Amino acid sequence: MTDQYAVIGHPISHSKSPKIHQAFAKQTGQSLEYRAIDIYPDDVAGQIQQLHNALKLKGLNVTVPFKETLWSLIDDLSERADRAGAVNTIVISESGNLFGDNTDGVGLSRDLLSNHGLTIKDKRILLLGAGGASRGVIAPLLQEAPTDLFIANRTAEKATNLANDFQDLGAISGGGWSDIKGKFDIVINATAASLQGEVPPISAACLADEAACYDMMYGDRDTAFVTWAKAHNAAHALDGLGMLVEQAAEAFFLWRGIRPESQPVIAMLRQ
Repeated sequence: MTDQYAVIGHPISHSKSPKIHQAFAKQTGQSLEYRAIDIYPDDVAGQIQQLHNALKLKGLNVTVPFKETLWSLIDDLSERADRAGAVNTIVISESGNLFGDNTDGVGLSRDLLSNHGLTIKDKRILLLGAGGASRGVIAPLLQEAPTDLFIANRTAEKATNLANDFQDLGAISGGGWSDIKGKFDIVINATAASLQGEVPPISAACLADEAACYDMMYGDRDTAFVTWAKAHNAAHALDGLGMLVEQAAEAFFLWRGIRPESQPVIAMLRQ
C-alpha cells in the first residue's frame, strides 16, 4: 500500500500542501499519497485516530486552528515544537505513536537566508504580533544571532510575556505598537491583518535604509503588508510563500529522510 500523508485544518480547501508534497515526491522518486482533510474542532484526537485507522497514515501536517490544540495531545515533542507551544508536523509510527515537530521557524529562516539572500546575524528584527505564528519562529530567528528582536503587539503585556519565554536564547523584548523605537533591518508581519486587507499600525520610520519587510501570509496577489512595504520603498517586500514551501520541505525530510529542492516548487507555485 502506498504511504499515506495528509494536512488537516478547518477550513482546508485552500491548502497548497498537496501540490507541494506531490511535487516533492515526484522530484525525489518517492511513492506516497498526500491529501487535504477538513476536520472539525470538536474531538480532534478522535478524528485523527479514525483517519489513522482508515488510512494507516505515516504523517500529518497541521494548520489552523489545530497547531496549539495538538501540541497538548502529542506523545513526544521535538525541542523546537516544545519551545513553540505548537505542532505543524506529526510523524506517526507503526504502533500509532505520535511525534510532533514544528518546522515553521526553520522554514522562515531558510526562506530569508537561502532564497532571498538576507542576513539575520547582527541585524535588528521587529516581529509584529504575539500569537502562535510569532511563537513558532522566535527560537530559530534568535539562533541566527540578531542584535536584538522586538515583539510588538496590540496588547503590550502579551508581547512582553512572550519575549520573557525566550530570554535565555538572546536579546529579545516586547511591547505595544507605541513602544517601537529606532530602525529595524527586518520587519516580519506575523499577524493575520493581511487576511482582512489591513496592516498593523506601525510607522515607516521604523524601516532602516535597506530594510526587508516579510509577511508570513501569502496570496495570489501582494498582501496588504507587502503593498505597504513597497509603498514605503522597503528594499525587500516579501510574502510567505517561500516559508510555506520550506517548512513543507523540512516536514518531507522528517517523514522520508530525503530533502527535496524547494526552489523549483516555489517557482511552480508563483506561476
